[in-house]
Amino acid sequence: MTDKLLVLNDLRKNFGAIEALKGISFSIGKGEVVALLGDNGAGKSTLVKIISGGQQPTSGSMLFEGAEYQAKTPAEAKAAGIETVYQDLSLCTNVDVVGNFFMGREICRKIAGIPFLNERAMEDITSKALASAGTRIPSMRTKVEHLSGGQRQAIELNRFVHWGGKLVLLDEPFAALGVEQTRRGLDMIRHVADQGIGVIIITHIMQQAFQVADRIVVIRHGVVAGDVESSKTSPDAVIQMITGQSLSGAGPEGR
Repeated sequence: MTDKLLVLNDLRKNFGAIEALKGISFSIGKGEVVALLGDNGAGKSTLVKIISGGQQPTSGSMLFEGAEYQAKTPAEAKAAGIETVYQDLSLCTNVDVVGNFFMGREICRKIAGIPFLNERAMEDITSKALASAGTRIPSMRTKVEHLSGGQRQAIELNRFVHWGGKLVLLDEPFAALGVEQTRRGLDMIRHVADQGIGVIIITHIMQQAFQVADRIVVIRHGVVAGDVESSKTSPDAVIQMITGQSLSGAGPEGR
């Protein structure tokens, strides 16, 4: 396994008398893709919110790059290099590709002491970053509202990679995409992981998990019901972990 990037130790989360998470422990390495599977209400979304700073755990701990980690806000998680990409994304649809890529990080130059946006430099950097990932967008000046879902997703992911992201959480990223756009999205995830970035993808589609993930972690009723290498299991075995029909031989591997 690659160097550990994020380690979760006995994470628990209570909402009053309800135990949403009952002791979640697993890890993800640098450059590794982990698919997080489980039925609705299993605890996947709660776990992602804790990692991304949207909620605080009741107990337990996390290590990120070997140091204690607990983000109190999503902004703190982003500052640490952890980003969550949701299905509806966070792009400004009335802004062009370059504007979205450099949102909050604009390059300026001064003329007679007056700052002006260095549009040419930003467009060149954006174009090269997207091209290196195999993303085809005819014009960097196209407004995002005129792009496909796959192209929008590519901008968000490549922006994350370019600005030094270390771990990305993808929450049902392909739910609204067609077959070809989904295929390109899966290829993009592998491209991101090949650069040493950890990827956690939540999906309900088993085929996607087996196509892209190095490991599959199943959460059932707030606990880890399975933690297996995707090459050493099968869809039927994972379904059994999700439903609880049979957990024999499918328990956590103590990673």
